[in-house]
Parts: sequence; C-alpha cells; structure tokens
Amino acid sequence: MINEYQAACPYCGESFSTLIDISAGSQEYIEDCQICCRPIIFNIELDTLSEEMQVQLRTEND
Repeated sequence: MINEYQAACPYCGESFSTLIDISAGSQEYIEDCQICCRPIIFNIELDTLSEEMQVQLRTEND
C-alpha cells in the first residue's frame, strides 16, 4: 500500500509531496529533498493493528 505524504524539509523548510510504501512495515531510508536536494532521513513507524503511520524527518547530523 502506497500513501502520499506531505513532507517539510528539515533543511530548507519547504513542503513537498512524496510517496511512502507502508507494505514494507516500519522502516528507515534516505530521500533527497525535491527542492534543495539535501538528504533527509525518513523514519516510518507503522502500527500494524490500525495501519496508522508516524513519520519523522531528520537531517544527517541529528
């Protein structure tokens, strides 16, 4: 299952839309900001019972 997510870059603060595949469960990966091209670490936590996801974004230095 793929969900659309509105992300706010922790570097430049700009918002952009990205797709998150929750069929893989909880995960962590790096995706570049679509505006400033800096690497953002996405930490996705998925509640398997309710299928709600929590997304945390951070910089490489956090």
